[in-house]
Parts: sequence; C-alpha cells; structure tokens
Amino acid sequence: MTGPVNLRREIHRNPERSGCETGTAQRLLRFFEPLRPDQVIEGLGGAGIAFVFSGKEAGPTILLRSELDALPIHEVNEFEHRSLHDGTAHKCGHDGHMAILAAVGEKLSIKRPACGRVVLLYQPAEETGQGAAAVIADEKFARIKPDYCFALHNLPGFPVGEIVVRNGTFACASRGMAIRLTGKTAHAAQPETGVSPAKAMCVLIAELSELPSAMDFGSELAFATVVGSRLGDQAFGTAPGEAEIWVTLRSETDETMARIVSHAEKRTRQLAADHGLEFEITYQDIFAATINSDRAVDVIRRATGDGPLSVAEQPFRWSEDFGCFASVARCAMFGLGAGKASAELHNPDYDFPDELISLGADIFLGILEQAGETQRP
Repeated sequence: MTGPVNLRREIHRNPERSGCETGTAQRLLRFFEPLRPDQVIEGLGGAGIAFVFSGKEAGPTILLRSELDALPIHEVNEFEHRSLHDGTAHKCGHDGHMAILAAVGEKLSIKRPACGRVVLLYQPAEETGQGAAAVIADEKFARIKPDYCFALHNLPGFPVGEIVVRNGTFACASRGMAIRLTGKTAHAAQPETGVSPAKAMCVLIAELSELPSAMDFGSELAFATVVGSRLGDQAFGTAPGEAEIWVTLRSETDETMARIVSHAEKRTRQLAADHGLEFEITYQDIFAATINSDRAVDVIRRATGDGPLSVAEQPFRWSEDFGCFASVARCAMFGLGAGKASAELHNPDYDFPDELISLGADIFLGILEQAGETQRP
C-alpha cells in the first residue's frame, strides 16, 4: 500500500481547486500507466479521467467514483506533506478517496474482473456541484454506460473503518441563494427622499431563517442558513440603496427543495413590491439530493460481510454531487469512519487517515465482486 499512500501525500502537497485539477489528473495518469488499464478516457467534464479494467466475459459495468478537487481553506498542519499552496488544501479527504481508487487499480492490474468492466472515475469540481453533471453531459461518458455507480466519503466522528449506509436519501440537496434588493440612495439627513431596502432585508433574513419550520415538511430534514448579508456602505452621509442576502437552503429531497425555493422567491417578490424595490435572485453551488438505490445498498451490505456496519437514521446534512449519477445507473454512496477523534471535514487541521486507504479499497473490491454476481446472467 506504499504507492497509494505516497500518491495521497503527493496530491495533498499539491492541491487544486474545482475546475483547475489538471496537475492532479497528470499525477494519476503517471500512477496508473504501469498498471496498464484497458482504456483511459481523459478530459471528462473538464479534468476528469476514467481508467477502465475489462474482464474476459460479458457482464455489468461498475463505476467507482472519486473526486479531484481541494478547498479554498488554509491548512494549519505542520507535517511534511502539508499543502504547498497557501489558501488551498485537501480538507474534505478527496486526496484519500483518490488513493483508495488507486489501491483498487493496483489490485485490478493483477487480477482483472471475471466479467464486465470496472471504471475508476476521477471526477472534477465536486465542491461546486458542477463536476458530476459535466461528466455525464460529456459525449465521452457514453463509452462507459455504467450499470452501477458507487462512491464513499470518509466520516470523522465514526469509528475507524465503520461502514455507514442508508437507503433512500444519503446526503441532502442544497443550493446557495443570493438575493439583491435595489432601491435608491439618499442623503442620510433626508432618508425619506430615497428608497431603502433595510426593512425588507431584515424581514427576509428573519423569515428565511425560520422558513422551513414555517412550512409543513413533517419529519423531513429541511432548513435554511443565512450565511451573510450586506446593506449599503460605511458612508455616514448616505442612506443605503442596495442590500444583499446570501442563504444556503438544504432539504432531504429535491421535491422539498423546489417548494422551499418557490416560497423564498414568492416572499422576496412580495416584499420587494411592498417596499418599492427591484430584486434579483441568483443561485450557485446547486446539489441534488444523493438518493441511494435499494439494490445498490444491498450490494454494499453483502460486501461488508461481518465487518462493522451501521445505518444512518437521518440523511447527512452536507451535500454531494454524486447524486447526479442516479440518472444513469443504480447508485449508492456509503460512509467510511475516519475516527472519533478526527478533525471534522473542512476544518483547517483535518487530514485523511492513511489507514483508511487499504480498508476502503477492500470494501470496493468486495462491492465489485457482489455487484458482478448480482448482474451475472
């Protein structure tokens, strides 16, 4: 396992943000070259790359997916493999996920699948929610046509190596909503001669913060988080004419997300009209809910065997663009415990535990065997 561990640390030292992962892709190409995959597809949805290992007999195509991108976070760790780029670091464990697939590739280079094909997909731009959709929309993706797609995510706070599964929603849908309210500036001594967005902004912040609880979602997980706002500028002689509000919406299902969005847009429209304001709403970082297929989860359960396994009672609140692959195949994401004492994801002192590389690879290899048996004629 020395090779994948060294690969992870090299990638960790050289992180690249979403949409800029070309150097990471080149490192993976160099690692896989001596493994002699049967097919290499480059430039998938950007810097994405797929390594295909084929069996001698016909059978299913099983895709295992990892992410390429790092985060705009400054690393505070001082170990030898710390990030060489201030302000950019692998604080979600994508470097470890990549190393796990590299370890699977080493095994497949020695022993090809009995039937069908295994696709090891390294996907760009997961953190922005754009990468999976771009890969699927790429005409080169048609060469893959998976029957099953699987992915894992390391989970700090869970025992090392514990498998965490869930039928249905595994990770929430989310999106960033930006609202701009535009009125008219005025002299601070004569604010009545302008149109201030201040009152409408305050009402919106309060309503958006309470929006999910004001709607009837039953026991479904749904909430909104106001992450920032701006009203005018620090100019004491001028009453403000512009305001902005930034809020993250989260829900257990895409249907509930549509309801939240519709309600938020309606209230923005009403308040803007009531206060004589123009408004603009834009969205970014849009993630569909990650919905696990029952059959794919059953494959994971059988692959785990007698290993430690737990069932998540609720979906994870964070989001993952892996959910896009459900439009083309049976899919499931599972969690892999990273240790109860581990720093949390996106913390500046987080680092992926190297011991998970072999554990994750073994689980994926078990999944490949079980999924192949499930689809065997």
